[in-house]
Amino acid sequence: MATILHIEDDPQSRLLVRKLLQRAGHEVLEAVSGVEGTRVATHARPDLVLLDINVPDLDGYEVAMLLRERIAEVPIVAVTAEGDRATALGLGCRGFIAKPIEVRTFVATVESFLGPRPAGEAAPSASNETGSEALLRAQGARVAARLEAKVHELSDAHERLVESDRLRREFYRNVSHELATPLTPLVGYLGLLMREELGALTEAQRKAVRSMDGALGRLRHTIDNLLDVTQLETGRLRYTFAPYDLREVVLRVVEARRAALGAQLVVTVPDAAVPALGDADRVGRAVDHLLDNAAKFGAPGGAVGVELRFSATHAELLVADDGAGVAPGWLARIFEPFVQVDGSPTRRHGGAGIGLAVVRGVAEAHGGGVVAETGSRMRVAGRTFAGLLVRIQVSRRPEEP
Repeated sequence: MATILHIEDDPQSRLLVRKLLQRAGHEVLEAVSGVEGTRVATHARPDLVLLDINVPDLDGYEVAMLLRERIAEVPIVAVTAEGDRATALGLGCRGFIAKPIEVRTFVATVESFLGPRPAGEAAPSASNETGSEALLRAQGARVAARLEAKVHELSDAHERLVESDRLRREFYRNVSHELATPLTPLVGYLGLLMREELGALTEAQRKAVRSMDGALGRLRHTIDNLLDVTQLETGRLRYTFAPYDLREVVLRVVEARRAALGAQLVVTVPDAAVPALGDADRVGRAVDHLLDNAAKFGAPGGAVGVELRFSATHAELLVADDGAGVAPGWLARIFEPFVQVDGSPTRRHGGAGIGLAVVRGVAEAHGGGVVAETGSRMRVAGRTFAGLLVRIQVSRRPEEP
């Protein structure tokens, strides 16, 4: 029985080779990348290495160079559909098996490479190399070793980033929950005070309570956004799909925002209803985020345009402002969670960089998407706008996520 290391990233290929070799009584070790294969081969010192050329990080040629330097006595056989036979043999492989493998003869072919080399077959060593070949081989091995070290560093850094991202999502989810829990009694008792169900208030007390109610509303809005975006990232955001009128949703949000946006708000919507299927509440919150963004980043006293367009299958909402817009390099990133063009503590606008991420998540959940551009020549509600134009599209009959 021989110990055979198979370096292959395709799970189906690994399964087939494992079954064939184990049925013949051999022990099979497996690795899914060049770096892992090099490590396993160096420590386990198998009797034979089966090596796919097209593996991640280090490719098969680089692995062959490293193994030739570290475990020169172990035969290497290239098993690949894309590699070059002459290159593989020149870099130290004893054999070459083309894919797809011939199942009936595969085990016998592999076993023919076990043990000492046949008489007359020269082993790859410095003794049968010219001086220039030896230098090139040594230099190639050094380059592959440095590449291996860099791949290790990048793999470790990637794992740390993945873990950091997981911890970030958990933190935001947990802190959002911890903040949301005490809001329920605060909202309830504040409502009792405002309705004077706990006793009459003086005018000064009413003013203080109204101020607290406004601050609590902003806090609740931020926490709801945090909950939404963390649930979007983890795939836990739930939607309730039902028939709704998109035109009515847009007009309701516009009217709620009209006082804040001022007289420069221009709106164009169809005369008749725009029936659709989806989560009307989520869509309304996405529209509200777009108007909030336009109100914050538009020019002081500038116009904000809103237009709803539709076809038989889709509907598109355009929201544009006269602000400074966004630099081209940031246009795609503004829809990522927590990304702000100006994230400094001294920034002019508030917010946590969550709203547009929620907009994108809602649009994608409704079979659409969202794009942004600055200084568009597209007319919105009858005019053009110098600032940011955001276009959100949804399907009128999407599949429920």
